[in-house]
Formats: sequence, C-alpha cells, structure tokens
Amino acid sequence: MSIQDAASEIREEFSWLEDWEARYAHIIDLGKNNPPLAPEERTEETRVRGCASQVWMVTAIEGDRLTLRAESDAMIVSGLIALLIRLYSGATLRDAAEFDAESFLDEIGVKGALTAQRSNGLASMLARIRRDAQAALTG
Repeated sequence: MSIQDAASEIREEFSWLEDWEARYAHIIDLGKNNPPLAPEERTEETRVRGCASQVWMVTAIEGDRLTLRAESDAMIVSGLIALLIRLYSGATLRDAAEFDAESFLDEIGVKGALTAQRSNGLASMLARIRRDAQAALTG
C-alpha cells in the first residue's frame, strides 16, 4: 500500500471522530495493539531523542521500501507510533522521505490534540523516519 493510500484510509477513519477527545481516545486505542520491540532493540542507537517519553524506533530497508517498528512507554505516543507505522511501513523510500506528515496529521486533527512536548516528540520521530529514508536513498 502506498503512503497516499494509507493516508486516505486514516483520513476516512478520523473523519468520523467529532472532537479532539474522540481523536485522543482513538489514538490511545490504536497504540494498544503495537507489538513490543525485543529488549535488545531498545538501545541508545534506536532511542528517539527529543521525546518527553521513552521512544525506540527501528527502521529496516527492503529493496526500495521502508519498514518501521517502534515502541514507547507512553500510551498516547504508542498510538502516534501506530499511525506512523500505518503510514510509513511499506512506503517507498522516496515517499517516506518526501511525505508531509505534519500537514496530514494537522488535517486529521491529531496535532491539535497534542501538548507541545508531544508535538516535539512527534517531530523527532518524523525527522528520524525521513533521515533514515533519505540516507538509504543516497547511500
């Protein structure tokens, strides 16, 4: 599935949520199904800096596609991770490097439901994804 297809599905899903409380609750529910990383994957190298909570992110490149797995100790961040996994896993490296996730997440009302600290953490996660995709493209 392309990143645009995943974004369309998520956009439709969030169109039914009427206010920020419903979006927030839905994001938390999404995070409850995230599989944990293996203990050996939770390292300083995989830790995402700039997040108020603990976040570890593992990206893998298979051909020209990105696969994303991540874990957090915070429920809302786990939900944000679930959204990012849906958007980016299976995306081409070029799409992952170029997709404007900030605008998309603002469009579906997610960014408005986050505190400043959570927004900074989300920006750090997105920067890591873009950096890893860009490095694989040029690498």
